[in-house]
Amino acid sequence: MIAKIAIDLALDRLFTYEVPVELSGGIKVGQLVRVPFGHREARGFALELIHPPTPNSPAPPLPTPDFKLKPILGIADPAPFFSGAMLKLVRWISRYYCAPIETCLKSAVPAAVLKPGAKAKERLFAEALPPSGDLKLTAYQSELLDNIRRVGGGWVQQLCHEFATTPATLKTLAAKGAVEISKRAQRRDPLAGRNVLPTRPLQLNDMQQAAMDTIAGDARLPVLLHGVTGSGKTEVYLQAIARELDQGRGAIVLVPEISLTPQTVRRFAGRFGNKVAVLHSALSDGERYDEWHRIRTGDAMVVVGPRSAVFAPVRNLGLIVVDEEHDTSYKQDETPRYHARDVAVMRGRFENCRVLLGSATPSLETWHNAKCGKYVLASMAARVAGHPMPAVHLVDMEEASATESGRPIFSKLLLEAISERLRRGEQTILFLNRRGYSRILECKACGHVMACPDCSVSYTYHRSGECLRCHVCGGWEKIPLACPECGARDFSYTGIGTQRAEAALAKCFPNARILRMDADSTSRKHSHDDLLAKFKAREADVLIGTQMIAKGLDFPNVTLVGVLNADASMNMPDFRAAERTFQLIAQVSGRAGRAEKPGEVFIQTSHPENPVIRSAADAAFAEFAEAELADRRESGLPPYSRFATILFRSQSETQARNWAELYSKSLAKYPGLSVSEAIPPALERAEGWFRYQVQVRSDSAGTVAAAWQWIAAARPLPKDVRAAVDIDAVNVM
Repeated sequence: MIAKIAIDLALDRLFTYEVPVELSGGIKVGQLVRVPFGHREARGFALELIHPPTPNSPAPPLPTPDFKLKPILGIADPAPFFSGAMLKLVRWISRYYCAPIETCLKSAVPAAVLKPGAKAKERLFAEALPPSGDLKLTAYQSELLDNIRRVGGGWVQQLCHEFATTPATLKTLAAKGAVEISKRAQRRDPLAGRNVLPTRPLQLNDMQQAAMDTIAGDARLPVLLHGVTGSGKTEVYLQAIARELDQGRGAIVLVPEISLTPQTVRRFAGRFGNKVAVLHSALSDGERYDEWHRIRTGDAMVVVGPRSAVFAPVRNLGLIVVDEEHDTSYKQDETPRYHARDVAVMRGRFENCRVLLGSATPSLETWHNAKCGKYVLASMAARVAGHPMPAVHLVDMEEASATESGRPIFSKLLLEAISERLRRGEQTILFLNRRGYSRILECKACGHVMACPDCSVSYTYHRSGECLRCHVCGGWEKIPLACPECGARDFSYTGIGTQRAEAALAKCFPNARILRMDADSTSRKHSHDDLLAKFKAREADVLIGTQMIAKGLDFPNVTLVGVLNADASMNMPDFRAAERTFQLIAQVSGRAGRAEKPGEVFIQTSHPENPVIRSAADAAFAEFAEAELADRRESGLPPYSRFATILFRSQSETQARNWAELYSKSLAKYPGLSVSEAIPPALERAEGWFRYQVQVRSDSAGTVAAAWQWIAAARPLPKDVRAAVDIDAVNVM
């Protein structure tokens, strides 16, 4: 027998090995095996097994290589990591997204699971043995034994703490035959210490019940659940999953942001208890290892997490939910550049399970698929319990600037509204999609802007730490005493970040309790959960944050939302700028008035007459989508074409430009492609690498992939130039 193995190197090819006789009965497709590779031992996945033909078999003989095959050294794990359906999915990702098969396989399994030597955590467990004769125990030992029997045993460390004893005393009991001490695996529980309260299913309203009936229908097509913010989509998810569990099937729930994971996990754990597992990058390696194996063994049947959770090895998968399906964080920004929403749809096809996509502001690709019959549409057009949508006010910041010296951070209308909420004991959310204090530090004398030496972006001033930080490479430096160009010592701070908004608000309302939630304030473990729990417990009056607070969060006491700069995303050099602006404004507006108290939203903008901003203020998604899709159709942009980018990087600008131009001219000759010229993206230099981009459009993603394979083989890149193809790119910058 021979095996085709994908080695843990991105070589995009399979290697052939002989299966020793002693392993032939135990090796399976999808297993992790150990093989010799060059002068070292490597690990890889067995993707194909070719059996020798039997005497009467019509199968052709095994291929005979002109060299001696090396034998597989051993099986690293007896249970396959991939089912047949998952291998189909990984192969599809490799073909569709033009990524090496080995890289796709590694993306589907947490690194903590594949790490050599990774194993379950073991600790000493003590349990009482059945009574047998006279054990000759002291009174103290007898009392301790009774306590151990009463609690059913426990971890040695825990018993010592609870009953004020020592490990030596427990060992003495073990020596006398009263207890048994053994090593047991102890789960590293990411929900340990988290406050999870059990919940019961709620009575569904007519719209929710209609959506449930649609989901329970024909499983061959994905369902788009288009529900306005606050319409009760999560309860529909919960009851749809409960129905799958009742039938012995599992479920995956994808959420776009780690900030949403704690709140979502709490809701699902409250309903389904220990059947819920969580997978995300903020877990420790041990927690990820244990959670993945709980899923693999069937101990956990419901998985919650961001995009990589789409690969969770759920047994008998019945439903995949993609919440906030429009969110761009579902797109992986490194190889393989998959989109978790589309991978979920394909996994549903391969595993014959239902796929449910939910959003108040669906992506135009998903909306188009629903309108043309590729997906089934279920709509929930009103909030639960008859709660009204919030009243939305557009604030013209040009007028505000004319009446004040300089452009204010907060309009008078917004400040008055915040003051009223503070007086009434209600809460406010303020959205500003830029972290830091000021976007630009500029010399007043010569106009020099402090910029990152390795990236083509200006530094952002961070008041915490009093430093300048690059939001691309993470580099930083201290604030200079003088301008490096002219020596002047007078700087201006322009642009507003969340730190500056927080400081300004504290000056306006000295007694207000303010929380800030952005990448700087949520770097430590559990920080997302702790901040949101604090806000939900009403230990803060105002929450200021970036897009991580713009969606999915549900706080009954929030009655006011302020969007501080609604125009920021409109200015991006991206054909999706209008779509993203609409989604951000509509989503963050939906955080207000989600319970009995009515909500109010103030959107600060320099262009109050902009049709996109007006549509978002009116929550008129269908009208916006119709107009935007008409523009996309006329321009031949997605969803009416397949769009990809090829990004060339080199530490030599000339090399990056020349190879980008060469590929652009060559690809333009490939049939069925529309190819742009080689152009520098908005971020021309990042982490010391110069960047050039080629944009490609076609009616078929297969054509783009075939063209890429053709050009990569015909004109291989030199070692000092790197290129990355991004199929269905969501960022064009």
